[in-house]
Amino acid sequence: METQTEAVAATVEEKKPRTDGTGLIDHDPWLEPHAEALRWRKKRYDDAVARFASGGGLLGTASQAHHYFGFNPGEKDGQRGVWYREWAPGALQLRLIGDFNNWDRFAHPLVRDPYGTWSIFLPEGTLKHGTRLKTHVVLHDGTTMDRIPAYARRVVQEEGKITFICEHWQPENPYQFRHPRPEIQANKGGLKIYEAHVGMAQEEGRVATYREFADKTLPRIHTAGYNAIQLMAIQEHPYYGSFGYHVSNFFAPSSRFGTPDDLKYLIDTAHGMGITVIMDLVHSHAVKNTAEGLNMFDGTDYQYFHAGPRGQHWAWDSLCFDYSKYEVQRFLLSNCRYWLEEFNFDGYRFDGVTSMMYLDHGLGKAFGSYNDYFDGNVDDDAITYLQMANEVIHGVNPKAITVAEDVSGMVGIARPVSEGGIGFDYRLSMGIPDYWIKLLKEKQDEDWNLGQIFSTMLNRRHSEKHVGYAESHDQALVGDKTIAFWLMDKEMYWMMSKDRHSHIIDRGIALHKMIRLLTFSLAGEAYLNFIGNEFGHPEWIDFPREGNGYSYHYCRRQWSLMDAPFLKYQGLGLFDRAMTHLDDRFGILNDKFIEQLMVHESDKKLVYRRGPLVFVFNFHPHNSYSDWRIPVPDKTDYKIVLNSDDAEFGGSGLADDSVTFVNQAVPWDGRQQSIQIYVPARSVQVLAPTNLL
Repeated sequence: METQTEAVAATVEEKKPRTDGTGLIDHDPWLEPHAEALRWRKKRYDDAVARFASGGGLLGTASQAHHYFGFNPGEKDGQRGVWYREWAPGALQLRLIGDFNNWDRFAHPLVRDPYGTWSIFLPEGTLKHGTRLKTHVVLHDGTTMDRIPAYARRVVQEEGKITFICEHWQPENPYQFRHPRPEIQANKGGLKIYEAHVGMAQEEGRVATYREFADKTLPRIHTAGYNAIQLMAIQEHPYYGSFGYHVSNFFAPSSRFGTPDDLKYLIDTAHGMGITVIMDLVHSHAVKNTAEGLNMFDGTDYQYFHAGPRGQHWAWDSLCFDYSKYEVQRFLLSNCRYWLEEFNFDGYRFDGVTSMMYLDHGLGKAFGSYNDYFDGNVDDDAITYLQMANEVIHGVNPKAITVAEDVSGMVGIARPVSEGGIGFDYRLSMGIPDYWIKLLKEKQDEDWNLGQIFSTMLNRRHSEKHVGYAESHDQALVGDKTIAFWLMDKEMYWMMSKDRHSHIIDRGIALHKMIRLLTFSLAGEAYLNFIGNEFGHPEWIDFPREGNGYSYHYCRRQWSLMDAPFLKYQGLGLFDRAMTHLDDRFGILNDKFIEQLMVHESDKKLVYRRGPLVFVFNFHPHNSYSDWRIPVPDKTDYKIVLNSDDAEFGGSGLADDSVTFVNQAVPWDGRQQSIQIYVPARSVQVLAPTNLL
């Protein structure tokens, strides 16, 4: 017979965390049939990490290759200078050329070691700050190429040319950071991300700079209530129109926007405002260019990438990394560490994670079964790399934020590696914007199913944190439409003045606010907005290209529209600000308690709670409801803390926000208490218990 002590001991034993990679099953029992696959995932990770054990593990040489490769200060035979090292196992010879040696292709040959690493020591004074450099690569067939060093930290476009060149970056007075990293404090709301592109962040038809963004755009973001920015297109890319997604030089901040010190100034300024800075990190693919990028650096197509067809990303016209290779892992893991330590970035949004994790890149796949996450289509090497990357990032900065751009819903994407997860902090809720666009394309709002909308917003793994968003840069690019464009289209060009009336504009403004608040309050534990979408920017983004005559007309943000008090754009921007401040005040993004209180499809009524707040939506196009009785969760009086119909936000201003709604012991829709409220058509009100005010 089992004693009480034995029973307690057995219970304690059962609750011990699993160490074999199957901890995910504790959160999702449906994964039990895949326990062996999870163990295999964990074993692959452990084996990969073990390869780096002799060099100090993941935080040793594995993630510090940038201190070895490229240009780094050092000594030789007691003399100070600079070491240049390059991994190019397939090359016959490497030689350093530049304006320091009049581009002599024979004067400075590198020496090869048994592992394919080439090196040369340059005594102090040989290279100066700003010295222009390239690597002359001699191949086994006798052909030659002039290449940009793989670990180059500064790459600039040559004046009057389309070609790029490495520039030695060693300023006499390096930038000194003034402000500590801010923290997202749970008692002051959740993570609210403002996604932005530096170059298109100003109103003039040109490329903006890091310093202009810091001085002009950051104050707007701060005032708007966002506590994080997500910067796109930071890694150097030869084609501006790629939006920064065809990266050529992974360790070089884009010189289009200024110097590395200018980028540090931007990040430092953001930190001074309490704004966390997340970088859009592209490790999912690389540009095909040989003049600027890694492609064929040592003459082979398999140095950094998979050889043959597997190395070609057919949909993106780019190259796919071979994540199984030791030096490729070092290159990418060091890249993760470099931006955190050198520039004080606070984390990353990993681009194209779905493309990385599946051999077919997940394109056109439905992912309707758990089997899809463990079959032969999964790239196990990519999974292992992502796990290592997250461990490195959080090892360098335990409070760093990592976000996965994954549309597949990979199990454990935002759970710890110790449980068998991939290790991200958040996953983007990519299905939400697709859902809104589909709804706007196919149905009028009077035909929307509110119960379905509510359940769609909550359709996620609640053991993993998600970033909810109604639209991002994807919907803002030419060829697609933002929510504002879907709702109002060309009317936005003529009817946004406050002295003009348009039913289309009135409907669009009302639904724009309701869609965004619904998404904000339900779709995740964090929220994301793309620059300008908060005030319904009337035009798409179209980067300068041959097809538009290399025009910057659509590659900018028209802040003057929001600033103009006589235009209705301002009301949308002010509502967005009120929405973010609502989270600052009540912490709804961090509150896991979400509950539907009432839904009436015919009357277009939806009421739910998140945390202590009650959200009351009236989607009816015509009917305003006076004395509308709604169930409330707490036996207390309520007051309005946000009303989309306020005149300040471009609404009709019909409701009185000062009214206290007295709690009544009248059972309603399953609750023992209720209140009566007036809600105009196509509006939403957020109510808070008076004891919290």
